[in-house]
Amino acid sequence: MTLFYIALVILAVVIMSVYVSWRAGRLDRLHHRTDGARTGLDLALVRRSSAAYELASSGLLDPATSLLLEDAVRRTKENGKREDVFDRELAESDLTRALRAAFTQPEFRSSLTGNEGAEDLVAGVEAAARQVFLARKFYNDIVARTLEARRRPLVRVFRLAGHAPQPVFFEMDDLPSDE
Repeated sequence: MTLFYIALVILAVVIMSVYVSWRAGRLDRLHHRTDGARTGLDLALVRRSSAAYELASSGLLDPATSLLLEDAVRRTKENGKREDVFDRELAESDLTRALRAAFTQPEFRSSLTGNEGAEDLVAGVEAAARQVFLARKFYNDIVARTLEARRRPLVRVFRLAGHAPQPVFFEMDDLPSDE
């Protein structure tokens, strides 16, 4: 009978070890997906600022709006190199508002007709803005899942997250128009 209890304890330890190992692997994969999604978000933000700079320097906008847009692009590039996420979120939100201001000018859409390549340039900026919206949504969804997995009691008790930094949400104004 003692042999039966020893085998039962060994089986329980093996099952628990397999489960803990599976949880650690899942958490590790979530952290890798978070890193990949952050890289995708960074690339989308860089594409959007490049497209916005092309628009600002194209001559399609009035000089004041061009300067406003160029300044917003400059601030996104400066804050993109820093580690402070909050400053980058503010700079990216400012770029969104500058693009919104440029696109909502009454004479902006009428100035596009007759300009060769102008509609393609504006479509490129709008596509880049949509890509930022999707990349940010995807990144924040992955961060939410990772944080949820890190809050599990088993993960905290066995410290399965290791030394991986806790991911943070990226919040910015990325809606195409005021809603």
